[in-house]
Amino acid sequence: MYEEIIEKLDLQMNRMISFLSKKMRLFFQDLEKRFTNRAILLYGPRGAGKTTFLLSMARKHGFLYVSGDEILLLDVPLHDLFQEIMKNYPGIIIDEVHLLKNWSTILKVLYDSFPDKVIWTSDSSSVLLRKGISDLSRRFVLIRMPLMSFREFIHFETGKTLRKLSSPFEVSIDYAAEALKEVDLMSLFRKYRETGTRPFYVEGNFREKLMNILQKAIYYDVPHFLGTVTENHLGVMKAIVGHLLHSKIPTINVESMCREWGVGKQKFYQLLQTMEEIELVNIVRKKRVEKPFSKGEKIFLSDPAMYYAFEGEIGNFREAFVVFALKEIGKIYAVKNEEEGDYVFEGIKIEVGGKSKKKKSSDFVIRDDVDLPVRNVIPMWMLGMLW
Repeated sequence: MYEEIIEKLDLQMNRMISFLSKKMRLFFQDLEKRFTNRAILLYGPRGAGKTTFLLSMARKHGFLYVSGDEILLLDVPLHDLFQEIMKNYPGIIIDEVHLLKNWSTILKVLYDSFPDKVIWTSDSSSVLLRKGISDLSRRFVLIRMPLMSFREFIHFETGKTLRKLSSPFEVSIDYAAEALKEVDLMSLFRKYRETGTRPFYVEGNFREKLMNILQKAIYYDVPHFLGTVTENHLGVMKAIVGHLLHSKIPTINVESMCREWGVGKQKFYQLLQTMEEIELVNIVRKKRVEKPFSKGEKIFLSDPAMYYAFEGEIGNFREAFVVFALKEIGKIYAVKNEEEGDYVFEGIKIEVGGKSKKKKSSDFVIRDDVDLPVRNVIPMWMLGMLW
């Protein structure tokens, strides 16, 4: 019984491997170096390339790749099947692991029963993983895969590999000048901000695929995380996304939306917090301002490309991109005094805007209309070179 299923799973894996694109994210090179533990939970946004990476690792190491939504797994005892797989392969890779019933128990048993075998797994949300990881934290290492950087997009478009920046404030005119000689940075950045945050852009229909990801997050991830949600709650979250897309001011009026949708504030904040935890939105708060329920100072869609893809308020792309880039490498906060800048990152005050924006007393100004750094002005594209 199990031999036939395993044979079909192996065939399915090899079929998927045969269709892998030759274009791979540069991030995969660094990620592979970190895959040294025998038990790893890889997480990151949908469409970032987790499946592609895991399939390439399965091919390299001779592991069996299994997707959590594989129909062959529906009517078999998963514990027994995976035990049989572990006897015949040096390791197993389970994609979208939370789709499996009792997945955390299965991983724990496999880890303890096969100390010489590798177990790598993935999911689209660290939150979904953390819900079942309390008894796995000593065993499994969590590793994050971010969305695609501008540096990676350049590699996809031109085949050229530009050097990574070690710090967003490495204001090097030599680095920028060297990059400008290699590629048309400003033209590429304009293309990146519209379609370049996920590698599937090369297949076309970027907007439709991004919409599918958005709908899966609202209609699938949120209910999975919260349990029961009503159609009205789903409508609230869609309204939040729609408002953030088109509002010139990156925040929401909680009282107004609660009245309009007939939901209490506590439930509204719960939905908003869940949207943040599944990486639909980025909420920027002031440092040391902790409230049980808060909408923060500013709220952005977590994928800045959405502002262009869905024809939203593109003026918010600038700040959304800065938050997206800096949040990936550290903690970013809203300034307490707006006269001093827009954000604080590792004690550095930052202002974001174009040439017409009023000057503040910030340490650095990040602008999207310049190609070279001058004094304390950093071109926005340079924040896309951090990974």
